[in-house]
This record gives sequence, C-alpha cells and structure tokens, in this order.
Amino acid sequence: MKIKEVLSKSNKPEMLSIMETSPKYFNDAIKLAVSDEQPYSWRAAWLLTHFVKQNDLRIKGYTKNIIDAVNDKKDGHQRELIKIILQMDLTEEDEGIFFNTCMNIWENVNKSSSVRVVAFKFISKIAKKYPELSEEIISITQAHYLKSLSPGIRKSVYKMIEKYKIY
Repeated sequence: MKIKEVLSKSNKPEMLSIMETSPKYFNDAIKLAVSDEQPYSWRAAWLLTHFVKQNDLRIKGYTKNIIDAVNDKKDGHQRELIKIILQMDLTEEDEGIFFNTCMNIWENVNKSSSVRVVAFKFISKIAKKYPELSEEIISITQAHYLKSLSPGIRKSVYKMIEKYKIY
C-alpha cells in the first residue's frame, strides 16, 4: 500500500491505525504534505499533525521544506503545516523567516480565521521568547485585525495575549 492509498481511507481511525503500525509511511507523508498533489497533500499534512511530537527528529530534516511550502498553499493546508512547525524548535534564522510568514497570514484579514489563529499562535510563541516584539504584537491585535475573526477564535486570541503576557 502507498501513502496515497492510506490517505484515501475515509475513516480517520483506520488512517491513524495504519500510520501507527507502519512507520514507513511517515517520510512519504512529509514529502507529500509539502507538495501540490491535492487532495493528498493537505490530508498528509493533517494526518502528520496527529503524529508529530515536540521536536520530532523525523521532522528535523524537513523543517525548512515545510516552512518554504507554507506560502503557496491554501488556507487549510497552511494551517496544518503551521501546526507541524509549532511543535518544532527552530533556528533563529528559521524563526525569523517563519515569523514573517505567519505575520503575513495574520495580517491578511481575508484569510480564514482558523489559519490566522494558528499563525498567531506561532507569533505569540516567538513574542514570548523575544519580549522586545511586544510593541509589534500590540499593533497587530488592534480591532481591525480582530473583527473578521469568529467570536470563539477572537476569544482564544485574547487568551493567548493574556497567557503570554505580551502587553
């Protein structure tokens, strides 16, 4: 069976079970997740979010590829790739590159709330690490950035701001 066959399963528990019992699919899923073979690429990224651990060594060699892939994907695909990167500790250079990517996503109020909030999670993670970014975070949490968010997501952004004590 190939990774695309695994991803064609309509049953999430079955896909998860196959991935758990056959780790050989992991690298194929990563390669597919950064490609443009829809609907498999998005599904591969989504599936990986269920397996990636904090600083997962299996992802380390693909971090740059994942970061580079985010820009040219659609919202849902971007969201899943960002979730993968959120699990990783990045080099300062990669943090800077990905911070800018996530800022662009966050500032685009026409993007879906779900991808924007995941991008904001990365932004706030970096702001916690580098408190000198607090002023920038204040400017991107003004009302015009928040009004297009759903009420639930807006509430979670407010909680992140409090949790990270950005202000």
